[in-house]
Amino acid sequence: MTNTWQIDGVTDAAAARAAAARLAARHGVPAVERARWAAALGARLRQCLAEGGTWRLTLGVRGTDRGEGELHAVLAPPPDASAAGEGTRWETTVPLPVADRPGGDSDSDSDSDSDSDSDMVPGDDPAVLSQALMSTDEDTAQVLDLLAEQEALVAFHREELHQTNQGVLALHAELDAAGRAQQEAFAAERRARNEAENARRRLTFLADASAVLNTSLNHGEIMRRLPELLVPRYASHVNVWLFDEEDDPHRPLPRPAATVRAARTGRPQYAAGHPGGLRGVDDQPPSVLHPDRPLLCVPLLTHRAPLGVLTLSPPGERWDPDDAVMLLELTRRAGIAIDNARRFEHNRDIAETLQRALLTELPTTPGLSLAARYLPATHGMNIGGDWYDAFHRPDGSLITVIGDVTGHGLHAAVMMSQLRTALRAYAVDDGSPGGLLTRLHKFLHQLQPNLYATAVIARFHPDESTLTWAAAGHPPPVLRLPDGRVRTLDAKPGAMLGIPLEQEIADHTEQVAPGSTLTLYTDGLVERRAEGIDPGIERLSAALGSFGPVELDTDLEDAADRILNPLLSDSERDDDVCLLLCHLQG
Repeated sequence: MTNTWQIDGVTDAAAARAAAARLAARHGVPAVERARWAAALGARLRQCLAEGGTWRLTLGVRGTDRGEGELHAVLAPPPDASAAGEGTRWETTVPLPVADRPGGDSDSDSDSDSDSDSDMVPGDDPAVLSQALMSTDEDTAQVLDLLAEQEALVAFHREELHQTNQGVLALHAELDAAGRAQQEAFAAERRARNEAENARRRLTFLADASAVLNTSLNHGEIMRRLPELLVPRYASHVNVWLFDEEDDPHRPLPRPAATVRAARTGRPQYAAGHPGGLRGVDDQPPSVLHPDRPLLCVPLLTHRAPLGVLTLSPPGERWDPDDAVMLLELTRRAGIAIDNARRFEHNRDIAETLQRALLTELPTTPGLSLAARYLPATHGMNIGGDWYDAFHRPDGSLITVIGDVTGHGLHAAVMMSQLRTALRAYAVDDGSPGGLLTRLHKFLHQLQPNLYATAVIARFHPDESTLTWAAAGHPPPVLRLPDGRVRTLDAKPGAMLGIPLEQEIADHTEQVAPGSTLTLYTDGLVERRAEGIDPGIERLSAALGSFGPVELDTDLEDAADRILNPLLSDSERDDDVCLLLCHLQG
């Protein structure tokens, strides 16, 4: 169904536009689509009127290839104008609702034809045009209402979007704040971890350095190790000044003023061109002797009086405050270690001097040669307990003895001297080695219940070829026979002297011929921690068997040295060593 208009004026154009709007309304086209379609048609009609001439408008309903319906409008110039090249054909469509498409159930074909004829008749009746314009206004009003609803909806969504944007911005701000807080937390954690690691490093160094300093009982070794521990990690230069070890007391070496002040006040001093800010340390001007580097001067304090001053220069421009605190503590410990070492050395020297003073000058006996050696321990306070002795009795016999008091140091040396004196007193009345040891056992138990000793006594008589001996808890004597064979005199000995036990120590006898050599010794000669005592006695026996008869007759002193050298080659010298050789001339 189509209708055609010839348009050559405004009235024709208005009537055609109104008819098109009514047609779209009749077929149920929505107001918005209807208004859009009518507006597009009206705009094209105005353009045609501006171009002039007579135009032809065709309106109709048609079906599409997909079986759908649509309103179709074609605006074209007359055929003669088109042929002349004037004007442009224009075409537009609008889809129909489902109910009004061709084949729908809304109206019959006869009704549609009659109604459309009445609606589509153009004319110059103003009432018809006014009604058409009012209908158009109604469509426009519906469109405006829809636009208002859309604007309200757009405003609502715009507000929602604004609120969302505000929320997003607030969330971003919170995330940024959380990120900064997390970064600060990570930085604080790293700082705490670094501080903990540095504290652990300082404590480990302090513990290890203290162990190194306190291991040695030689103050010179401690002074040598102290700079080795500090340079270059915690100091670039280290100087240890001990007050009583000046090279020349009358012409002392020049010292930095801060070092002298630390010695006088007993307080640590820091000399530099900038304040140190170290806890417990006094700031001083830079040193004239060392103006190019800071100095930390720490007194070596003890319980009695300062020993000296430790002067340090930093490995860089200055010390870390915590490192400086650690250095102050290490210096305090070093002062105590040096003081302990010097006191130990002093006591050891006294004990060694006392012991050497008490060792006997060996007597001269016809037909019998004697050689003795005493070597104090070189490690630790282990000197003082070993001794040897040899003296004549009133009947002309010779008493030889070697012994070892348990314990070490000055107390052991004093007890050794008392046992030596008691033995000489007892030997005036009793020449039996077993009887002498029995009386020494009772004497020691009565004098020092908690102190014990071991000993071997051997008696030689010039008119007899018999050796009488007795032992109390001591390593057995070793006898070298004239033919070079070596025997260990391992007859059952008595128990240690001084133990809470009643005992009578028995005598043992051996036949000896000229050329025989009796060896008495203490356990420091033969005992090793990893082996025990038996392998050491075997090595001693082998050393004695290696001599020829002439060598022992001619130079017993040299023989004593030749025995000591191989036996002590693997010794740590942590105990005294005594050796007494008794050789019957061949």
